[in-house]
Formats: sequence, C-alpha cells, structure tokens
Amino acid sequence: MSTTAEPTEAQTPQTSGGSGDDVALQVEGLWKIFGPRGDKIMQTEERNLSRKELQEKTGHVVGIRDVSFDVAPGEVFVVMGLSGSGKSTLVRLLTRLIEPTAGTVKLYGDDITGMNDGSLLETRRRKVSMVFQHFGLLPHRKVIDNVGFGLEVRGESKKDRRTRAKEMVDLVGLSGYENNFPDQLSGGMQQRVGLARALAADPEVLMFDEPFSALDPLIRRDMQNEVIRLHHEVGKTMVFITHDLSEALKLGDRILIMRDGEIVQIGTPDEVVAAPADDYVRDFTSDVPKSHVLTLKWVMRPPSADVPADAPALDCNQIVRDAARIVLDAQGPCRVVDGDKVVGVIDDEDILRVVVAEEAH
Repeated sequence: MSTTAEPTEAQTPQTSGGSGDDVALQVEGLWKIFGPRGDKIMQTEERNLSRKELQEKTGHVVGIRDVSFDVAPGEVFVVMGLSGSGKSTLVRLLTRLIEPTAGTVKLYGDDITGMNDGSLLETRRRKVSMVFQHFGLLPHRKVIDNVGFGLEVRGESKKDRRTRAKEMVDLVGLSGYENNFPDQLSGGMQQRVGLARALAADPEVLMFDEPFSALDPLIRRDMQNEVIRLHHEVGKTMVFITHDLSEALKLGDRILIMRDGEIVQIGTPDEVVAAPADDYVRDFTSDVPKSHVLTLKWVMRPPSADVPADAPALDCNQIVRDAARIVLDAQGPCRVVDGDKVVGVIDDEDILRVVVAEEAH
C-alpha cells in the first residue's frame, strides 16, 4: 500500500498562479548576462553554454537564464535558493533596479521592461514597494517620518502623509514609538518600520529581498508571523526572496526554487516536499517534517466502497498534522473530499506512517 498518491494533473507543479487578466506579475523569458557584451552573447549560441563555460570563454556571467513565471493577485510567491542561485538578481530585475538582457516583466499588464524612465519611476513610487535585509531607515528622522518618506517623495501633503503613516505604524504594532529614532529601536522593530514604510504607499505588489536574514531566530520567527498577519489583513501580492526553506514553506502559497540562475521547480509547499523535481530539491527538503507540510491528497489511498457514506469527511488540501486528531479519533476510515467529490480514503495507519517516518529520519 503506497503512502503517497500519484500526483494528479491538479497536483502537478504549475508555473502560473493565474491566467488571462488574473495575473499580477508576469515574467517571460527573462535573462541577465553580466558583462559588456551581454546583449551580443544573447544573439549567439554562446548563451547556451553553462554558467562556468560561458565565464571561462567570454568573461561574462549568467545571472538569470530564461526565467518565466506568473504571480496571481494576492499570492505570496516565494523565490528561494542558495547563495549565488540568482534569486536577489531576479527580484532586482522585476523593477529594473538591474536592467535585463532579454525578456519581459509585466505588472498587471503594464510592461515594466518597455517603460521610459519617467513611467518606471512612477511605477516604483506608486505600484511596487521593496523591503530589503538592510532596513535603509533615515537615522535623523523619527519613525513617523521614515514611514511617510515615500509619500513625501510623491509630493503628498504633510497632513495626509502623517495620517497615513500613523495608520501603518499602528498596523505593524509600533504604536507609541512614532517619535523614536531608528537607533532607539531593536532590529525587529526597525524592520517593522521598513514594513510600515512599504505599506504606506499602498502598492500593488510588495517585494521582499531576504528581509529577515540579519535578525536572530526568535525575532525572525516573529517577523514571519507578522508578514502572514499583514497579508491576511491587507491582501497584498507579495514576492518574497529567501535562502531558508523553512521560511519559504511557512510563507509561500507557491515556491520557485532556483539554481545557477535557472528555475528548478515551481510548486506549492506540499508539491515541493512530496514531489521534488530532482535530487537538488530532494536534498533541500529531506529534513522537513512531512506531516507539517503534506496535505491529505499525498497520503490518501484510492476511494473504497467499504467506507460508509457518513464517515468523517476531510478536505484533500488539509495538512496531515491538522487532520491527525480527527482521523485518529475516528472509529474507522475517513473520506477525503475535493468539493463534493470523494477522492480518497485515509485511516490512522496512513497518518501514523507519515509521523513514524519523519521521527525515524
């Protein structure tokens, strides 16, 4: 008896979080070759050389190689990989902080890569906000003025920007610290100021480039929870860069895993853990507590006529750990459903098999 179901078409990792007009961010065929002849290399077969071969032959480095993906409105899309994988280069290409060598980036249909300087500046000011590892706060300005700085640059009145800044200070849990200076705050509090500043502009997309890497583990966990809470409250589309798999699994609706500037896999957290694309991803996920990530569709068995119609019904997308108590307390097998359709069956043995396997590991 198999402990994991074979992926159905619906379970197969997808590159798109939406289709048609239901796309917040659309990236197609994005390349970045660092060096003075990057554009010319794109027109030759040299672009197909490996990163190492191209550098040895031409002195140029491939930062990003033919990357394509979509992000749906309201999605938390995580890009992860080890140092040198290209993830930070990628997030900078999305707003042209680095100019791409080839490819297109569209934000709600607007072509970022084709914009003139004026349009690009306006897009950065109004539609996209970024949060970096280094907070970039102005040391001589109080919290309230740091939060409202982007609105000041946009030319909004002092009254309006202070009202908005105060709302964002309250939202990120810094009420009472409005008149403090950055050096009077802890690292976690400073990053909250950075979050408030990013949210103050009311952007369509928030981009995070390893924002919590410099924080100690406890504060980092608190900030991850803060991002989850803020996402639930404001519903912003988020692109989050990290090298930490636990962080990716905790935050991401979908995860893009990179290696050497290329996409290795895109999938939901349970897809990445249950069906790794290759040994690289498998090694990444080998220590993950499976019951905390896998959904029932990965551990259920095929439907059985022996299971009563009134047996407890559990959604196929429910996390194994969350469903464990119901299954273990049941007097027999439980039905696994997708909407109104019964798609599988699960019992205490199926649950325990996952738990025992991760404890043995």
